[in-house]
Amino acid sequence: MAALSQNGNKAPDQALAGLAQVQKGGLPPVHLWNPPFCGDIDMRIAADGTWFYLGSPIGRAPLVKLFSSILRKDPDRYVLVTPVERVGIKVDDAPFLAVEMRREEGRIGFRTQVDDCVWVDAEHPLRFEPGAAEGVKPYVRVRGDLWALVKRALFYDLVELGAVEPHGGEDWFGVRSDGVFFPIQRAAEVEGLVSDGR
Repeated sequence: MAALSQNGNKAPDQALAGLAQVQKGGLPPVHLWNPPFCGDIDMRIAADGTWFYLGSPIGRAPLVKLFSSILRKDPDRYVLVTPVERVGIKVDDAPFLAVEMRREEGRIGFRTQVDDCVWVDAEHPLRFEPGAAEGVKPYVRVRGDLWALVKRALFYDLVELGAVEPHGGEDWFGVRSDGVFFPIQRAAEVEGLVSDGR
C-alpha cells in the first residue's frame, strides 16, 4: 500500500506484490492491526460493488479481492490496513454486494462480488433498512463491521422464504436462518414490501 499512500499517481496494482504477502494463509487479521493513519486515497467502492481508483474502475478482479481482504471499518471511516499503514477510502453504501443466494438445511447463504461466502446466523445477521426509492434494503454482515447489500433480485428470492412470526410483542414478516428469525417488516405493513422494487 505504500505505493498508494506515497504517490497517488501510481496504479493500485503496483502495491500487489507487497499485499500478496499479507494475504497468504487466508484473510489477514486486520482487526488486530493498529498502524498509523496515512491519510485518504482516491479509492471508492460504488453502491453496485465496483471499486474505483482515481475515478476509473479497477478491472482486475484478483486485485479487487486482494484489497477487499484488507478492508476494515473503523469508527469514523473505511480503511485499507496492513501492519505498517492505514489509508482511508470512500464507500457509497456497503463495501460488498451479495450476488448469489442459496438455501440449504434451514440456512440461507450468500456469496459476494469478491467471493466471500457467509451463512446467515447470529454472527452474520441480516438487517433491513428503508430505501429512498427501492423500499426495504437488505444487508448481511460479512465480517467485522463490513456488510453486503443484498442484490435486489435476491431480495425477492429472500422474501419468498419469509413468514409471519411473533417478534418483540408484535407480528413481523421475516426470514429464519440457522434457527434465528430476522424481522423484515411488521406484518401489518407487509403489503407494500416489494412493490417498489427495481
